Amino acid sequence: MPTLRPLLFVILAALLPATVWTTDERESAAAQASRIEPYREPLRPRIHFTPLRNFMNDPNGLVFYKGEYHLFYQYNPQGTTWGHMSWGHAVSRDLLHWEHLPLALAEEGGVMIFSGSAVVDHANTSGLCRVQGNDRSCLVAIYTGHGLGKQTQNLAVSQDRGRTWMKFAGNPVLDLGLKDFRDPKVFWHAATRRWVMVTVLADQRKVRFFGSTNLTAWAPLSDFGPAGATGGVWECPDLIEVPVENEPARTRWILDVDLNPGGPQGGSGGQYFVGTFDGTRFVSDDGVDRVRWVDHGKDFYATISFSDLPAGRGPIWMGWISNWQYANEEPTETWRGAQSLPRKLSLRRTAEGWRLVQQPTGGLSGLMEPESARHQMLKDALPLPPSADITFVVTAADQAETGLRLSNQTGEEVLIAVSADRRELSVDRQRSRNGPVPNGYAERHVGPLRPFAQVPVRVIFDGSVIEVFANEGETVMTERVYPTQPFTRIEWIGGRRPASGSTRLMALRSAWPPSR
Repeated sequence: MPTLRPLLFVILAALLPATVWTTDERESAAAQASRIEPYREPLRPRIHFTPLRNFMNDPNGLVFYKGEYHLFYQYNPQGTTWGHMSWGHAVSRDLLHWEHLPLALAEEGGVMIFSGSAVVDHANTSGLCRVQGNDRSCLVAIYTGHGLGKQTQNLAVSQDRGRTWMKFAGNPVLDLGLKDFRDPKVFWHAATRRWVMVTVLADQRKVRFFGSTNLTAWAPLSDFGPAGATGGVWECPDLIEVPVENEPARTRWILDVDLNPGGPQGGSGGQYFVGTFDGTRFVSDDGVDRVRWVDHGKDFYATISFSDLPAGRGPIWMGWISNWQYANEEPTETWRGAQSLPRKLSLRRTAEGWRLVQQPTGGLSGLMEPESARHQMLKDALPLPPSADITFVVTAADQAETGLRLSNQTGEEVLIAVSADRRELSVDRQRSRNGPVPNGYAERHVGPLRPFAQVPVRVIFDGSVIEVFANEGETVMTERVYPTQPFTRIEWIGGRRPASGSTRLMALRSAWPPSR
């Protein structure tokens, strides 16, 4: 949750043109949206989670409990721009089909509910769970309270599978008297038999770790940073034990730290460090200077991993698909903000060192339209479904930029390509919207690729959301696009025709039922 956001947007408003999207565009979109069923609106993704209405940003409190995945998120219940931050709430049994639930934690007494996490207190270590037979567990949310000139860490408890929440009478559980101390990620560290809280001292570019046996009394453990990228305030930390590919008994810890500004494409972005954690201190394998970006696109921020996943199912995280350069200006009118598809994480050992691997999970194949389950040659233009799972392969012999053009009848287009000679993955959205666009939107973005004989690329296209996974998730780019008309055509660009069987276009059904 970025610091001093109201001030930030006052500054941006002074720097940017007064009208980013034209008045006619705004009135037309608002009128059109009022006549269209929610989840059928223009620019509304069909397989990514979006709020029914109003403004959403960081995912919060991801946790699995009694057969349900819980997604909490930063939410303004009063409007379509940042403010009055509270926790929205949704649940799913498969990470694709989400059910909206009532607001979980609301702004109260001038204190907003900023980002945080949720855990299952299986053994009632907090003493806050209501014991029901043999079940001693409850859900505990740990969040930042923002107000009264400072930020503090607080608890809330649910006894009914997350449907209702009670704020802890002893709040705050951590108060350093600082205005930029936030975003607690809490997990159980089995080896030391205690809870660990990961927070940021945002303006100091530091991560601070705390420990507790009961979730209510916390003691400092250690600090990490400044390190890596420090061009903006640090936010939304996470510490995750991640398996190493092809080494079944080996894991490593990644410390994820987001920052704003200073991201890889400008504005907000995320970085990660690989190292060890002994329950007290995180030590980076690469010291403090190396920068590793989580995502090389413009729009992936505030990632958080799921707590309490069943063995073998994780780690899995999600992120917010937007950028603070223009998050309040998305031309969607009645709603703003989207969450990424859940991504499963692993680490890959390479000649250049560790690389984080992210791959979409959650059973997208269950949304596949039956007639699209075939390989298609993307030589000539084909119809592009509203949502699609697309794969193609580029070889080292393809010296020109090679990949896909998504376009519509107005001439708007986005290019997704691999340059073999420069070893780059790129997403070019410079011509993706006719007319005025905000600062930082009309750009071409690139991500690095390691030397390759061939590289597979997977594209998840969902109307106004594009997630690209190259080399099985080793290089990832996430982008929002805002065409004035839907993209309806897809075609192959570059030199050689793709080899037979090397491309696939799979149409995907909406994850939202018609009544939504």
